Amino acid sequence: MSKIESGAVSGYRQAEFDIDPVYVRRWSPRSFSSAQVDDDTLLSLFEAARWAPSANNEQPWQFIVARTEAEKTVFLGFINEGNRLWCDKAPVIALALSNRINSRGRPNRTHAFDTGAAWGFMALEATRKGLVTHAMGGFDADKARASLGIPEDYEAHAVIAIGYQGDEEALPENLREREKPSDRKPVAQMLHSGTFGNRSS
Repeated sequence: MSKIESGAVSGYRQAEFDIDPVYVRRWSPRSFSSAQVDDDTLLSLFEAARWAPSANNEQPWQFIVARTEAEKTVFLGFINEGNRLWCDKAPVIALALSNRINSRGRPNRTHAFDTGAAWGFMALEATRKGLVTHAMGGFDADKARASLGIPEDYEAHAVIAIGYQGDEEALPENLREREKPSDRKPVAQMLHSGTFGNRSS
């Protein structure tokens, strides 16, 4: 199969309990097609991120978006080589950041946690719209700060490739075998009853 369509994802992963299928259908391909994402569709992803929960409704997240070739070239300058091999084909690349300082001028202990929620909402909306996303931690945060003029109060968390899924044959050979949805640990492996290490089963 040259491309794993959303309907075929169930062949790789199954939910243990009843949830909306969008959670299982969301995965992180590396192959992107050259098809552009129109403005309204792209902005709908950030609209979804807008409605994520955050402590004291601080909404600390910010996104820097690269769509032109010139903008993407700047991003590729701080993305690790292993990720540049495939993410340069994505029509949109975004950098997720968050403000470490809250509206009262104090450290915001949950800024990263809250921004992770915003990214999750965004990724699910992308899946619902037929898009794919792939978040990357492999980038030089200091270089990103210098290249994009990011203020010191903000922390860069992840680079996100956004677009439509491409064929796996477009990837370097060493990445093709990884171009499939990953499974997840069972629910029981992440739950503790009352205290850490006390497993309910």
